[in-house]
Amino acid sequence: MDYISWIEENKESIIASLQELVKIKSVQEDRCVMADGTILPFGTGVEKAYQRTLSMGRDFGFEVADFDHYGGHIDFKSENADAEIFGIAAHLDVVPEGDGWTEHEPYSADIDGGYMYGRGTTDDKGPLVACLYAMKALKECGIKPKKNIRLILGLDEEIGQIGMDYYLEKAGMPDFGITPDGDFPVINGEMGIIVLTLAEKLPRKVNKGELTLRKLQSGTMPNVVPGTARAVIASGDKADYERIKELAASYAKKTGYEVHVRKTGSSLAVETVGTSAHGAKPWDGLNAISIMMELLGKIEFAQDEINDFIQFYNDHIGFNLHGENIGCGFSDEPSGKLIFNVGMAEVSEELASVVINIRYPVTIKGTDVTDDIEKMLDGTKIGIVKQLDEKPIYIEEGDELVTKLMEAYVEETGDIENKPIVIGGGTYAKKLERTLAFGALFPGEEDRMHQADERVNLESFVKYAKIYAKAIYKLTCE
Repeated sequence: MDYISWIEENKESIIASLQELVKIKSVQEDRCVMADGTILPFGTGVEKAYQRTLSMGRDFGFEVADFDHYGGHIDFKSENADAEIFGIAAHLDVVPEGDGWTEHEPYSADIDGGYMYGRGTTDDKGPLVACLYAMKALKECGIKPKKNIRLILGLDEEIGQIGMDYYLEKAGMPDFGITPDGDFPVINGEMGIIVLTLAEKLPRKVNKGELTLRKLQSGTMPNVVPGTARAVIASGDKADYERIKELAASYAKKTGYEVHVRKTGSSLAVETVGTSAHGAKPWDGLNAISIMMELLGKIEFAQDEINDFIQFYNDHIGFNLHGENIGCGFSDEPSGKLIFNVGMAEVSEELASVVINIRYPVTIKGTDVTDDIEKMLDGTKIGIVKQLDEKPIYIEEGDELVTKLMEAYVEETGDIENKPIVIGGGTYAKKLERTLAFGALFPGEEDRMHQADERVNLESFVKYAKIYAKAIYKLTCE
């Protein structure tokens, strides 16, 4: 029997194994110390899913290894002691279930209408199980790989990824590989990611009764388009409040944006409402900070510094999503345009700041981006604090790794229209050498990762396993 037929004949077992893992709530929790002194860095739920997966690997006849509960792997070893290691980096942790689930509970693993419902069905337990069974299919069919095949089990991909850092330090780096945590046909590039803060000190204390922006708060993470922003304005003149209410109402009517104004104590609270989205695709949302800044730009506050900060924002950031107005409007053929998202904003008595998340093209250096932003800051009192520069990755389409992955995908799907893509998001590929995200979302398929009613099409799920088996065979056995 060939390995593709083996997967088809054993698909019920593959589906049952996924159900078992989805029923485990593997959301990262605080560090836990067990009665015997064992330290679980990511809590008991993640550990339970991890141990069950290691047990599956052991039952399938593979060698397994754990590295202090930070991560581990399942090995299908070559008879060649000096063989390269082909790594498959997947993760067992999931994001919290959140609200809005309808007919199926988040950890039910219910099957309904050809779909399995549950947190992790697509991100990333489904693809992980598909890869594990792809390895088992090759083994059961008597195939002896020329290279070591290693399924790496990540445990904190959704928050922090310190587990992968620890694992790689202890286990070593695979020579090349994939991470089944993206899109088909293959992601051959991931844009660089910069996080930085633009901030201005507000040295002058405001006199009592002056029109003041006392507070502004919006956003929780740099890589999310904030859906709401809230400002508190104070003045000793009640006429200021009436004027601001009229201004906000006029602005809302003219733009169609949602703005709420209400009295709170002796101050005025202003809320703007946008639409939240992932920072890698800010065009899918509407930034509440940019709405707020445009509105506040129509008000003359007592502090010149805050007025200058708001004007700079509106002139050089505003609703622009590609950085052209602030001097970093880079683009290249593989990536398209730079992606610019303002994820957080804060104004206090001492400081005004915004936190920016930038995805820059794969052929550009991070310093090119930040240097050009700094030039735009010349002549202002705004400073820049660089917090992160995660370098891009890119492997050209003609590279053997890309071509063999594409071959496996095309042979199992017949899809010759879709080509390798570059994304603004980041995966384990950025932590591993010569590694690309490969599946498991098919082109045109609905993406419910991190959303309510996450689900996987079971026909697609079985096809994952077939594609992964073919890709592993091409890269390690031919």
